[in-house]
Amino acid sequence: MPPTNVYEAAITDPDPETFFPTDWKERPNGNGRFFLGISPISTEQKAGPSRSRRPLARGRDSTHIARVGLSTAHEYIRVCEKLHQLISSAVFSISFGQSVRLTLVATGTYTPTYQRRRPLCMPTPTLVRTILAVTVAALACVAIVPAAAQRPVSRERTLFVSAVDNSGEPVDGLGPDAFIVREDGVRREVIRVARATEPIDVAVLIDNSQAATEEVTFFREALSKFVAKMAPGNHIALIALADRPTILVDYTDDTKRLSDAVGRLFPMNGSGMTLLDAMFETSRGLEKRETPRAVMVPVLTDGVEFSNHYHRDVVNALRKARTAVHMVTIGQFPHQEEPEGTRERSLLLDLGPKETGGQRISLLSAHGLDPAMQRLARELLSQYKVTYGRPESLIPPEKAEVSSGKAGVTMHGAPARGESGA
Repeated sequence: MPPTNVYEAAITDPDPETFFPTDWKERPNGNGRFFLGISPISTEQKAGPSRSRRPLARGRDSTHIARVGLSTAHEYIRVCEKLHQLISSAVFSISFGQSVRLTLVATGTYTPTYQRRRPLCMPTPTLVRTILAVTVAALACVAIVPAAAQRPVSRERTLFVSAVDNSGEPVDGLGPDAFIVREDGVRREVIRVARATEPIDVAVLIDNSQAATEEVTFFREALSKFVAKMAPGNHIALIALADRPTILVDYTDDTKRLSDAVGRLFPMNGSGMTLLDAMFETSRGLEKRETPRAVMVPVLTDGVEFSNHYHRDVVNALRKARTAVHMVTIGQFPHQEEPEGTRERSLLLDLGPKETGGQRISLLSAHGLDPAMQRLARELLSQYKVTYGRPESLIPPEKAEVSSGKAGVTMHGAPARGESGA
């Protein structure tokens, strides 16, 4: 039988039964009974099974002495479990590590502090073999990793890019050398370029406020053709802007439902527009969707704006949702500091397309709306999927931009959705 660790506790409280119920002292534990106030004294004073235990004795000054012999570390752990139960009663601190003592609320520390003479849990052959195996594996990794760490790890990222000529028509047949990609101003290597075939979520925001009374007829004609061209293979939602943002049709590829909803567009008398509120809420909805591409197409006049959101909040929501804004405006839209809604809309019209990889299509009259929407549909359906390399970095870049390396070609694009990490 291996030597047994012997533990002793001295209780100076006049009535130890207050802190240690009798059933705890007399409860058997493996090779024998145990007592719940312990501090190591010696590993040589006792040998043999822990059944050989001196009974509880009363010393001077009402000090109670108890001993218990434990054969294994597992038995010691079971005793510790009972010690922790004392915390809910009179024990308020237990210290392990280099010293062992218990403390009672009523009397303070009641066991002297002893320094441990050896670890309570000795390494076993199984533990030693496990440590050796882990050490060998770690050394092997150290030998391999430095060679790979000498060269930076490239991570591929994707942009969906529109490339158009001076007349706004898509340009075909471009290679990697025609695209210049920068992240926070740092140029990245373009790895490959292909025609984008991933589906698109298209949110069309329509101004049906009182200010759009004369333009609604043009809206019906232009948007009916737009949704008919864009719906196959994609999902389109129609949101009205008058008075408050209202979903006319949720995301669908059903051309008939979309066309019917467009045909029912009418201006709402006495209403203003809520462009910023609608763009903010629509961005949050798009953020929950998993479609690789997302665009927002607001079609609006220069009427009164009644939104409650600020332009910076809307731009941040758009960037978080990785949604490109293609703003179609009809009218003059002069910048005004008052009222606040008009000012915030003016700032959004300028900043929103730039920050999201979209564009602003400015029309002086609604007569040009139909051809403009048809060009936009052709552009979106002819986008490029541009894959570039990003070196490994702890901090991801804030902004990715694309520009043309070919004369006479204009480019803008947005990051693919669903990509994360540095």
